[in-house]
Amino acid sequence: MLSYLTVSILSIATIRTYFKRKSFTDTDSLLRSNIAPGISVLAPAYNEGETVVENVRSLLALKYPNFNVIVINDGSTDDTLQKCIEAFDLQADYFAVRQTVKTQKVKAVYRSRNRSFNRLIVVDKVNGGKADALNVGLNISEMPYVTCIDVDCILTEDALLKLTKPFVDETDKKVIASGGVVRVANGCEIQDGKILGVRAPKKMIARYQAMEYLRTFLLGRVGWTYFDGMMLISGAIGIFDRELALKVKGYDERTVGEDMEIVIRMRKYMMRKKLAYKVSFVPDPLCWTEVPESWKSLAKQRNRWTRGTIETLRMHKDILFNPRYKRMGLLSYPYWVIFEWLAPLFEIFGIVITFYLALFGVLNIPYFLAMIFLVYSFSVTYSMIALLIEELTFYQYHRLRDILKLFAAALTEPFVFHPYILYCALRGNYDFLVGKKTWEKFERKGFTAEARQVNAPEYGNQKRVQTR
Repeated sequence: MLSYLTVSILSIATIRTYFKRKSFTDTDSLLRSNIAPGISVLAPAYNEGETVVENVRSLLALKYPNFNVIVINDGSTDDTLQKCIEAFDLQADYFAVRQTVKTQKVKAVYRSRNRSFNRLIVVDKVNGGKADALNVGLNISEMPYVTCIDVDCILTEDALLKLTKPFVDETDKKVIASGGVVRVANGCEIQDGKILGVRAPKKMIARYQAMEYLRTFLLGRVGWTYFDGMMLISGAIGIFDRELALKVKGYDERTVGEDMEIVIRMRKYMMRKKLAYKVSFVPDPLCWTEVPESWKSLAKQRNRWTRGTIETLRMHKDILFNPRYKRMGLLSYPYWVIFEWLAPLFEIFGIVITFYLALFGVLNIPYFLAMIFLVYSFSVTYSMIALLIEELTFYQYHRLRDILKLFAAALTEPFVFHPYILYCALRGNYDFLVGKKTWEKFERKGFTAEARQVNAPEYGNQKRVQTR
């Protein structure tokens, strides 16, 4: 509770500072500037035929003067590539792909014959997983910065403008990466890849996740930027210094948590070279993503998140309490070990002990009930703080009914959603121990007017051919 409150207070202070600076910022000046830093938007796609065209159109409509979009078709078995070829009038292009980072074989590189889509590059490659697909994007890009997103996400039109600002503004430290806030798109009014109206999700399971995302980004990630202790930039949206990403050999294929792992490796590189650096975070809601709407799909996603966290922490265990890595070694890394990896295991162990004590009549029932009420009250209050900050700052939910729906979700979440997340974390630990490596792609309905069920194979279940 103390750690959450501390980070929350720092988050509120950081957001206030951000809004003060924002009032003196003219993002349109960057839009009009001919020296705006170049950005490549890397979008890996695996069996995204239901949504790929709509989402690529939304990426091409981003408001930024100097960018291109690189869609990497990672060996899809559906019609993802064919739909792109037809929708954007693509033809194979003679393109020499540098192997700065070793990847699976690139079959072809496509460009559009239509000048309206001259920013678009589509790459067809042998399946190798998301990390391998992103590394292909790093090899092909010629821009100084790359933005790595999920192709099933929707970015706000000014997302690149706001993500680029930290790189332009900072002069005393080199900004190596910047992340943004991710919100839940389920239930929102969406047309032509744009959010027309923000709504609370219709299904309760998605509302639980909407509240979780508010807490995670507004009261979590923002607070850690105060310490310069960010160890994770969400794979849904993040911008990186491409040269540095190549120096550290790109994304690591050995983990399903590649978004967290590359940030840690970039930070370690800068500290070993004794270079002043910064990992920034933009608290504006810049990305909207579809979350699972079934318990089975949610289990797949959280299982992968748990395994990715454990894999990354184990790969960089030399950081733990190592003063060489300063705040990351003495604060951020230990926090992740205790509160992100081990906390669910401690909690499950505590539940087992509680039942054991109750069975033998040792449990002090009045004290136990008072403690349960305290924990429950804190949980609901914490969620309400996140919702209050959202309404006082970014004000995405305009209708009272949507706020009440999220409030109702916060009241029942500790008894329904949280226990299931504990189960997913326990299963993720077990799957890590037995060596499971699959991507666990969950079923998506897409952002179309009539939602369709997508029964796509799990990302990474296909046989991977090693190129070493």
